Amino acid sequence: MIRIYPFIFIILWSSAFITTKPIVDNSDPFAALAFRFFFVAIGFYIFSVYSHNSVIINKRNFIESFLSGVLFHGFYLGGVFFSISIGMPAGIAALIVTLQPILTNLLSGPILNEKVSIKQWIGAFLGFTGAVLVLGLDLGSKIPLLGLTATLIALIAITTSTIWQKKLSNNLPLSVSNFYQAIGGCFFHILIVIFFTEALINFSPTFLIAMSHQVFLVSFGAFTILMFLIKKNSASKTVSMFFLIPAVSAFMGWFFLNEILTIVDLVGFFIATIGVYIATKK
Repeated sequence: MIRIYPFIFIILWSSAFITTKPIVDNSDPFAALAFRFFFVAIGFYIFSVYSHNSVIINKRNFIESFLSGVLFHGFYLGGVFFSISIGMPAGIAALIVTLQPILTNLLSGPILNEKVSIKQWIGAFLGFTGAVLVLGLDLGSKIPLLGLTATLIALIAITTSTIWQKKLSNNLPLSVSNFYQAIGGCFFHILIVIFFTEALINFSPTFLIAMSHQVFLVSFGAFTILMFLIKKNSASKTVSMFFLIPAVSAFMGWFFLNEILTIVDLVGFFIATIGVYIATKK
């Protein structure tokens, strides 16, 4: 069963890109994320209680989980949502964030004492090449400086959060850890809304459908699987899966939204798949 978790993760995580644009088109991105993680926190709390997992934890475990949520749900998702909301081309934003496995490979050695093999570097190179082919480089697009900055912050945040997760000293049940991470993300976005933006949300059917998808399938499903995989595997091998996300997102856009899927997309998907296979093969 565990072997299919990476495939489930890739499908669920990739689907998030389809529903991000409808959310930011109907709300302030930070207000939407505060709304999302308020309900995610409630959900993980209920699941923890139902599973008889105590949510009373020590100070160190709380700080570790809370800060992980601030990094992942706060800075990473906030950066991506905000950059897209101010006109950053989604493809360019996704391409920048796709650098995460390479950055994680660079840092895994000195920080986690993980040995990144030549095979993993070859896989990372092929994976990134495939992602570039799928996403393309629309050099004619006007890239807002603020959007670029936010995306780079998101890249640093998700990389730091991944390595932080691997170094965590706690062995909390995933539901409890995710509960406090969701609180961290919610708290972060509430502060942003209070001091910098406005709590604007248009509760249209489109927004509610897109938000429900991200709460249940992405936060409860994909994120929980990701945390599980990071704990069980090396950080560098786990994040190699992210190279497949642009390609799978393109397939979903073709299937659900009638977006164009080109030969270049298929070639990119094939190359990225080979890269991920090489990087993760034992």
